[in-house]
Amino acid sequence: MTVDALTDVPGLRVGHATRTGDGWLTGTTVVLAPEGGAVAAVDVRGGGPGTKETDALDPRNVVQRVDAIVLTGGSAYGLDAASGVMAWLEERGRGVPVGPDPAHVVPVVPAACVFDLGRGGDFRARPDAATGRAAVEAAAASEPGAIVPEGCVGAGTGAAVGDLKGGVGTAGVVLDSGITVAALVVANALGSAMDPETGVLYGELFQGRGRVEHPEPRVHAAARRRLAESAAKNAPTPLNTTLAVVATDAALTKAQAQKLAGTAHDGIARAVRPVHLLNDGDTVFALATGARPLVPDHPLALNDVLAAGADVVTRAIVRAVRSAQSVQAAGGMWLGYEELYGERERRRERER
Repeated sequence: MTVDALTDVPGLRVGHATRTGDGWLTGTTVVLAPEGGAVAAVDVRGGGPGTKETDALDPRNVVQRVDAIVLTGGSAYGLDAASGVMAWLEERGRGVPVGPDPAHVVPVVPAACVFDLGRGGDFRARPDAATGRAAVEAAAASEPGAIVPEGCVGAGTGAAVGDLKGGVGTAGVVLDSGITVAALVVANALGSAMDPETGVLYGELFQGRGRVEHPEPRVHAAARRRLAESAAKNAPTPLNTTLAVVATDAALTKAQAQKLAGTAHDGIARAVRPVHLLNDGDTVFALATGARPLVPDHPLALNDVLAAGADVVTRAIVRAVRSAQSVQAAGGMWLGYEELYGERERRRERER
């Protein structure tokens, strides 16, 4: 049974730690790999990234597998959340062995952050090591194949996409080969996820699942007015970032995983315009658990996985935007897409 989420890849678990109220509007999300770790890679295309341990993922370097990936709010300050995840892994002897004692390990925990500083009202309210520990504990406590909460949770708590509220989204697919490809995103882009002329989400135009229904003109006009009003009250957002983890149960080398991370950026470009700006820190991690071999002696067997990786990232961004609820805090107000355009869906329900 699949749940259309990153957890469709057997062995992967996701945990969120969310902080709201009293100046807080931020959080951390952890993707926990199965025992023994997963092959990992990364591709960074934003001009202002905030990352940790990404050099370790270079195919030329020694580390082959990682035990967790951390996505966090709090800009560079929030990268401290990875320390809490490292401590949790060390306590369980998980990491790169560095001595004769099995307890002598160094967990390699790559991490990336989004900018959400001050959105809750307190610039100093940002994730720390305790937040990271809470997120990895939530991941470890979850059931295999569990549904992943989406929207304003974890690293997506304080996210914004243009003038809309952003958040966490996830999606997965099983290919004809039986290989699973899935993604989890934190949508927090400087660019927009929505066509300003129609109100249609860019990502839905690329999903290829029938005709895309446009919002009624009066609904779109009202939404644009409300967005303009809320945006005028918010301080300009100088920095943003879209983060993604794209994963598969295919057996990939680090070089192949890096190719998957790179092509997955196409999924961001389909759903957000413009993308990969100097204000963004767009970063995609790739994980491969290795349970299913690619077709042997077929040099292009990876292509289906690459194409699916971009597709699930696009769908995950759409789900992030559609799942995000409106938020009003001391640091500003961000309206959710469904609050602005959901009348269309409610009307359909009444007509059924």
